[in-house]
Amino acid sequence: MTTTSPLTLTFAAWDHDRVLPVLDGRVPVPGVTVVPHILPTTQLFPIAVQEARFDVTELSLSSHILQVARGNSAYTAIPAFISRAFRHNGFYRRAGSGIETLADLAGRRVGVPEYQMTAALWMRGIMSDDYGVPATAVHWRTGALDQGVRHERLALTPPADLQITPINDGETLQDLLFKGEIDALLAPNPPKAFLAGDPRIERIFPDFATTEGDYHRRTGFFPIMHIVAVRRSIVEANPWLPQTLLRAFTEARDIALSRLREVWLGSANRMSLPWLNAAMERTRTTMGDAYWPYGFADARAEIATACRYSVEQHLAPRIVTPEELFHPSVL
Repeated sequence: MTTTSPLTLTFAAWDHDRVLPVLDGRVPVPGVTVVPHILPTTQLFPIAVQEARFDVTELSLSSHILQVARGNSAYTAIPAFISRAFRHNGFYRRAGSGIETLADLAGRRVGVPEYQMTAALWMRGIMSDDYGVPATAVHWRTGALDQGVRHERLALTPPADLQITPINDGETLQDLLFKGEIDALLAPNPPKAFLAGDPRIERIFPDFATTEGDYHRRTGFFPIMHIVAVRRSIVEANPWLPQTLLRAFTEARDIALSRLREVWLGSANRMSLPWLNAAMERTRTTMGDAYWPYGFADARAEIATACRYSVEQHLAPRIVTPEELFHPSVL
């Protein structure tokens, strides 16, 4: 580190347990005064890609790939993967639609909040790689899942053979599903009607945990959703910063996982989750103790797959190498 006075940097992220120690100051970032901003990602990501308002930001992997491929990214990244999620649980169908497997989505109308969102990138990749359904085989409808209004955060220019049609403001994908105007949903979170027990909406993978465990054993992937990104101009002036941030976020993750282990193994259940033991034991059996990894080398194949999906799904205009997404000092 060559700086003599602390940098003052804004940092925006959601309140993930593995990020909070940086946001609340329990983990200091040497040489940096952190000005925290806690925002849900539905609000944060449009700001990050359209304005680059924050010096350090949680960022959608898919959006970062797209902007790097276009040559207009204000950020470089560090391999602190602060959001990961298995995605077989997010495929929903209308009851009676005749959809039994993802192969049956070919030729169907399918809703997704944003075509470019990372959850959808991985889910369409699963559809293509494992069930033979490319993105062009589906008519995509985009917009709010079950409330509000939602638009694509970055403008898209799909080719003629890729159908992406936004729904009208005031409509929701959930309502269109019930009306029969779409047949299935790719949802990053359970739709409200499903949570309320509405029998008209069903998961395509009812036993999703088993399917997701099998996917992990087969691929080695725990799909990366969000990364930590740092403004390029700041890194150019302070090349020590990416490694310093990576160490801080790794320490914050370790604090969160240590706390979770402590709660899990405590003599009284301090977390309001009845089957915490079952979830922890299943996680460790399937994924081992180091189930939330950071670092570039071990994630390279997974990131390369996301880059391939971005081109195959007509998002990125060219293949991006994983190395292009991250600062060289953290490779």
